[in-house]
Amino acid sequence: MFARYTAPAIAVATLVAFNGAVAQTPSQPPDTMAARVEACTPCHGNKGEGTSDVYFPRLAGKPAGYLYNQLLAFRSGRRKYPPMNYLLEFLPDPYLEAMAEYFASEHPPLPQPAPSEVSKEVLAQGELLATSGDAGRNIPACVSCHGPGLTGMQPGIPGLLGLRANYVSAQLGAWRYGTRTAKSPDCMQLVAGHLTEADVTAVAAWLATRPAPANPAPVPKGTYALPFGCGSQPN
Repeated sequence: MFARYTAPAIAVATLVAFNGAVAQTPSQPPDTMAARVEACTPCHGNKGEGTSDVYFPRLAGKPAGYLYNQLLAFRSGRRKYPPMNYLLEFLPDPYLEAMAEYFASEHPPLPQPAPSEVSKEVLAQGELLATSGDAGRNIPACVSCHGPGLTGMQPGIPGLLGLRANYVSAQLGAWRYGTRTAKSPDCMQLVAGHLTEADVTAVAAWLATRPAPANPAPVPKGTYALPFGCGSQPN
């Protein structure tokens, strides 16, 4: 008799234990923004600080409006990079906004600038264009839009600090050749269209040498007037 009922009893006990374990298992995985953006971290760093790959930019601390515009541009194909286009293709606007806010709220330290690989003369040309522009060629200074400290301005102008020369050069080239576009009027495409290859090399190299300021946060909207209208920075 004992043997006959032992197996069913064990089975019932096991089933009860299993059901109890199932009842204690969350029906949904933990849903934090940090978990949602894990797909971003291999290229952009755990907190958006960037990685050793020179072509993947720092996201941390950039204006949320700027980051959101870039996510929209990748999703629509106005900005082209197949892995990003694929990852964002079916994500809704609120999800992209939350991602942008998450990385905008992160503030890991800026990296130390890497030694420049160009000559002093090239760096001097880059500094001249970045700080003074070239009125004769309709090239405004980088600082006229990105700020005297190159930290950017809310809500849509990014800082230019903590970026590698190769990345900056690649993005200026993309604007020059129309493979990266933004909201109309696309001010960066207009500016980049007046740059030569030598200009791009010089500006990118000089920007990459800039040390971190005491406060690298973007300044509030309206801190300074832009030299022209820009679709990414509403008035």
